[in-house]
Amino acid sequence: MTFWRENRHPRGWHSAGTQDPISMNITEKILASRCGKDRVSPGQYVVADVDLCLGNDVTAPIAIEEFRKAGFESVFDNTRIALIPDHFTPNKDIKAAQLSATLRNFAREHDIVNYFEVGRVGIEHVLLPEQGMTGPGELIIGADSHTCTYGALGAFSTGVGSTDLAAAMATGKVWLRIPESLKFHYSGVLPEWVGGKDVILHTIARIGVDGALYKAMEFCGPIIENLPMDDRFTICNMAIEAGGKNGIIAPDDTTRAYWEEHAPARNHSALSVQFLASDADAGYAETYEWDLSSLAPQVAAPFLPSNAAPVDNYKDTEIDQVVIGSCTNGRLSDLRIAAEILKGHRTAPNVRTLIFPGSQEVYRRAMNEGLFDTFLDADCAISPPTCGPCLGGHMGILAAGERALSTTNRNFRGRMGHPESEVFLCNPAVAAASAVTGTITHPKDVAGK
Repeated sequence: MTFWRENRHPRGWHSAGTQDPISMNITEKILASRCGKDRVSPGQYVVADVDLCLGNDVTAPIAIEEFRKAGFESVFDNTRIALIPDHFTPNKDIKAAQLSATLRNFAREHDIVNYFEVGRVGIEHVLLPEQGMTGPGELIIGADSHTCTYGALGAFSTGVGSTDLAAAMATGKVWLRIPESLKFHYSGVLPEWVGGKDVILHTIARIGVDGALYKAMEFCGPIIENLPMDDRFTICNMAIEAGGKNGIIAPDDTTRAYWEEHAPARNHSALSVQFLASDADAGYAETYEWDLSSLAPQVAAPFLPSNAAPVDNYKDTEIDQVVIGSCTNGRLSDLRIAAEILKGHRTAPNVRTLIFPGSQEVYRRAMNEGLFDTFLDADCAISPPTCGPCLGGHMGILAAGERALSTTNRNFRGRMGHPESEVFLCNPAVAAASAVTGTITHPKDVAGK
């Protein structure tokens, strides 16, 4: 596997660090279009128009409080705000119920079209693309760090604080610093049981959790071109785990097919969708190139996503819980992979295996395809769509000394429960195989291929 850095002052950049005025990368093009400028450059501060802003049951109540403190009486557009109670829902306690009630009441007060009640809600970063509410070339902000997920569609999508969300709900605008961009070019063909989760864990391991601090992470190359949308969502979802301002993939035929399938469900009047690409001579702060033909399934050890290494490095590590789902790996293809491994097996007696479909639609399709039968036959517990254990919220909290293997995105100390518990991160195939054996296991050792 090769790794190198190049182009510290690549074509399109002057020695003083300014870009050639005729070239821009995709992130810069989107931001320029949303602030009414012909071009923008890294380091520039802009006020940009927002296509969609979203909040959940943890962050939106704070934004609503700030909205009211500021004296705002109306939202800028009731069709371009999404309120999604997904973290502690179904409500786990009185405090969670109050948070959800705050969203519900604000949505009623301002006639918010895109409020998703329990029974219709899903994990926000699975639900919104599925609903056709995030599109190529758009500027999307959310009071959730994993809002960078929608960059998989070729959007500029980033997490903001609750105060910024409050301002955006009132004005439809956001204040931004144009980020420098990093280019990640992946060549080769991915081996069996290796997917988008492994690509991004490998990337974070190489550059570190601050390796892309406030930078755009642009993913490209043959590996990306051959990945389905679900894997692209996974990659962009975890850009924030390297400190990235956003992750982004230029839209192609795969993107267009996904967009055309889901766009009819779109129910907000966004600005025009644009299928953009970086100019050939666009500037990047750095370019990374890897041949991933020999990449193994990755496992990230506690307590950072950057602690990733081949799965066999952790072989025979005992686990108490397996979590399959979340905004990172809770899509239908993820559940299909897990079911392929689990079919005909039962989970180890010492392991609790929890399945979290990312949305009601994923839940329904997985059920109709018979995946639930496979999970139930394997002694798995199936949850309604919720962020649940990912943030140590509910539906799978760890006790002191327990160890989980999870398809979620973070493994910080205490992330899934007790500060003396541990979380290892992996892809759905590794998670399912390990559920069967009770120890961290390569999928081929269970699937036989």
